[in-house]
Amino acid sequence: MNMLRSCAFICFLLLVVPRIAAAHSEKWVATWAASPEPADADPNQPILSLQNQTVRERVRISVGGSRVRICLTNEYGSSPLLVGSVTAAVPTDPAGVKSGSIQTVTFGGRSSITVPAGAPAISDPVALPAAYGAEISISLYFPKRVTTPTEHALALKRAVVSPQGDHTYDEKIQGGTEASSLVFVSAVLVPAQPSQHLAVAFGDSIVDGDGSTFDGDRNWPSDLIRRLAKTPDNSKLAVVNEGIAGNRLLGNGPIATLGVSALARFDRDALSLPGVTHIVLLEGINDLGFPGAKLGELSLADPADIRSADDLIGAYHQLIARAHVRGIKLIGSTVMPCEGVDIPGYYSDAKEAVRQAVNKWIRDSGAFDGVIDFDAVLRDQEHPSRLLARFASEDHLHPNDAGYQAMADAINLALFQ
Repeated sequence: MNMLRSCAFICFLLLVVPRIAAAHSEKWVATWAASPEPADADPNQPILSLQNQTVRERVRISVGGSRVRICLTNEYGSSPLLVGSVTAAVPTDPAGVKSGSIQTVTFGGRSSITVPAGAPAISDPVALPAAYGAEISISLYFPKRVTTPTEHALALKRAVVSPQGDHTYDEKIQGGTEASSLVFVSAVLVPAQPSQHLAVAFGDSIVDGDGSTFDGDRNWPSDLIRRLAKTPDNSKLAVVNEGIAGNRLLGNGPIATLGVSALARFDRDALSLPGVTHIVLLEGINDLGFPGAKLGELSLADPADIRSADDLIGAYHQLIARAHVRGIKLIGSTVMPCEGVDIPGYYSDAKEAVRQAVNKWIRDSGAFDGVIDFDAVLRDQEHPSRLLARFASEDHLHPNDAGYQAMADAINLALFQ
């Protein structure tokens, strides 16, 4: 009998241990991401005033897979965050999901999780097949009052906040309130394919997609994803968007939701993403524009905080060095023009001269692993300090849908090989 038990145990080990080892060795790659930002609880915004409610939000991935993992974040929480239930499904609209598609998301086998203040959490693999460019609906139930939300403000996508209760398994959330930001979800992962690459678009509002059509996925990283979908080996390159509206290279925003500086968040939002091989950097215009500028009554930066070309170049050198010690390529993008911007004090001839000097260095220095000349693509050739009218949104700072598409079309895909 003892011999039979020993044989049975050996057989168990031979069958189970290799599976456990394979599960632990499996590699994952980020296929969607959004940079966390702090937010104050706000009773006038239901998504920032959650208590015993469910939030249903959608994300559009790049590369697909047979399974997904959901990454949560309590980055800016001042206390532990209790998430009572999480599900993932195929959306039909902001409030609804396809019948039979709802899958339970677990964390260490449990359907709920408490995320410590400042910490992330990664789910177990979820059996939700997702094709290239597909949308995923993620529903999160918060049993207790959320006092310090972590959001991504410029989600440009409708979410739904439910009435009271756990509605994570509802095929349609009835009577909900729509919101325009995203909370507590920072990334979606899929199993990595052989020779998989991940390009992280990192920067400010021109990465985030300000000026593009709401609920249209028309920022340039999304346009690049659609462009890649038409290539024969599209599964080889994942693309994620880590832009923050109002972000700067060297300084934190005048309000918290504009994020900490690129130098401060680079590791969290770019270098640490699973599978990252390339980063496309587009940042610097707000370092030039903010000093002395006002948005309504808000002073964006002290006029004395003016930045020189050497200041920005020094920041670029730091980001390049930090990428290279990880074996990651950093692709630099030229800073685009903004004369005519509707923010008083944002543009001046002196700031324009610094932008031109910075762009000359980006193009000519050879410091980056590649260069994308977005300035050359979108500027008015007859008035180079302005965006071309057909590519400019109403504020003359951000591109419109056509401008973002032109940016995506101008990228040399060989940069990611």
